[in-house]
Amino acid sequence: MKKLISLILALAMTFTFTACGASQKAEASGTKTEFTVAIVQQLDHSSLDEIRTAVIAQLNALAEPTNYTITIEEYNGQNDASVLNQIGTQVVSDGVDMIVPIATMAAQCMVTAAEGTNIPIVYAACSDPASAGLTGIPTVTGVSDALNTKFILDMMLAAQPDVKTVGLLYSNSEINSQTPIAEAKAYLEEKGIEYLEKTGNTSGEILEAAASMVDRVDAVFTPTDNAVMAAEASVAETLNAAGIPHYTGADSFVQSGAFTTCGVNYTELGTKTADMAFDILLGGSIGDFHVMEGGIITVNTDTAAACGIDYSVFNTMANTVNAVSTIAD
Repeated sequence: MKKLISLILALAMTFTFTACGASQKAEASGTKTEFTVAIVQQLDHSSLDEIRTAVIAQLNALAEPTNYTITIEEYNGQNDASVLNQIGTQVVSDGVDMIVPIATMAAQCMVTAAEGTNIPIVYAACSDPASAGLTGIPTVTGVSDALNTKFILDMMLAAQPDVKTVGLLYSNSEINSQTPIAEAKAYLEEKGIEYLEKTGNTSGEILEAAASMVDRVDAVFTPTDNAVMAAEASVAETLNAAGIPHYTGADSFVQSGAFTTCGVNYTELGTKTADMAFDILLGGSIGDFHVMEGGIITVNTDTAAACGIDYSVFNTMANTVNAVSTIAD
């Protein structure tokens, strides 16, 4: 069910599946009823996996009672721009009817590959579409999981009112991280709280950066950064052992051992993406991107215990507080 493309070869093994039904006729004689959709996931981690699963499920659900047939092709770029560019070249050459990239780098690479064509692109989970250059393009739209940085840092001060120094852990190659890190710096400066920036682009570099914060910070903040998420299980192990809570941008971090987040439901985000994609396939117009409503606090109870934090303070900050345990690898 996936097409795998290596760094060296652009050839792929393909397994596709079809969403189809026959209870309704196409709206008019001669209307196109068979479509191929390429889903291009930037890398493997639980949030992006959840989105992909939801997109596929909803496309199947929407197509099943109709006369429309959707063939879905899955690709994974393994967080490598060169691989994503190869995927983009291939799917455009194959003449797919739509591309659904998941995460910002994947979206940027697909937009570049499809430039000059009329292939619609409906992205999922791009935190800052404007900064990523994904706005103002008539064939591009999607769903944003924009982060409320201030609220997460408000959570930090509610749980740790005496915090003195905050670590900012992120990848300097992640577009998703640029705006929230700038927002975090401004917030901390306004509050008179010091911060320590540490960055990396590989899992090894991220883990080294996290380890360098031990005994130097009281808490760590990371936005919806895919490079950090890929290393989060090891990052959490390091920070939790030191009693340093990690405040993050998505529940996938929390499920991997980070302390807490306030964000969106990624199944709902994937479902919304599929709704938009299906409408466009059937001739709907391409409008502005959609921003998902957040406000869901997720807390890792194992990590709360390890860091000695009473998270009941969050009960007055949101209508929904989900308690989870660390998911073992």
